[in-house]
Amino acid sequence: MNSIDLEFILLGLVFASLIFIFFNNITSSSNRSLIWLSRQSKSFLPILIIVIILRSFIAEPFKIPSGSMIPTLLVGDFILVNKYEYGIRLPITKTLIIRTASPKRGDVIVFRYPKDKNINFIKRVIGIPGDKITYVNKQLYVNGKKISKSVHIEKEKKHPYKRLPIFLEAIDNKKYKVMDDNFYPEDNFKIEVPKNNYFVMGDNRDHSSDSRVWGFVPNDNLVGRAFYIWMNFDNFGFNFERIGTIIE
Repeated sequence: MNSIDLEFILLGLVFASLIFIFFNNITSSSNRSLIWLSRQSKSFLPILIIVIILRSFIAEPFKIPSGSMIPTLLVGDFILVNKYEYGIRLPITKTLIIRTASPKRGDVIVFRYPKDKNINFIKRVIGIPGDKITYVNKQLYVNGKKISKSVHIEKEKKHPYKRLPIFLEAIDNKKYKVMDDNFYPEDNFKIEVPKNNYFVMGDNRDHSSDSRVWGFVPNDNLVGRAFYIWMNFDNFGFNFERIGTIIE
């Protein structure tokens, strides 16, 4: 189920609750079913409204289904996404009503996939509007500046992806881990990010479908910034070491 489907369901429940309450009040019905539904609606209506406000304007939970952001995010991570950092948008229509800030290089963002807006993707921002991005021999350059990249010794004992080398990359003083697969050929390119668009890449550089494949992320597709891992559950069960991790 995507986020728009859930928003329809929540709003539908709110309207249904209001209808039950309204009809019970104007008819003074003795129908036990209607009375019961009205009472339940009065109990759950405030909760539904709070949930809609929280997930639409404050923070929304998402689950990571793929490995394109390894080693930053693992399959089975449950994350929270800040919904107001890049602007306040209306539920369902996603119309921007209040502009706040714009994504910065290095931010991990959730956005609606440009090829199908019903699907949410998560990647890292590499280029902002006007940036010139070059990628040569698995090395990033932004506006002609070489992005710092050094070998990182992974200290996590239970890290499940030890076969691939992990690097520490830094862009605009923001440090994060990425992985390169030396068995994959070099994917060299040079592009310029157009106005109101962003260039994004997965941290699992050679196993990610991102801007290198399907293009830029329009500003209108932004959902929010991922900032917190609150649970991890995959095919092997709970990974308690992931709980409480801040997303860098």
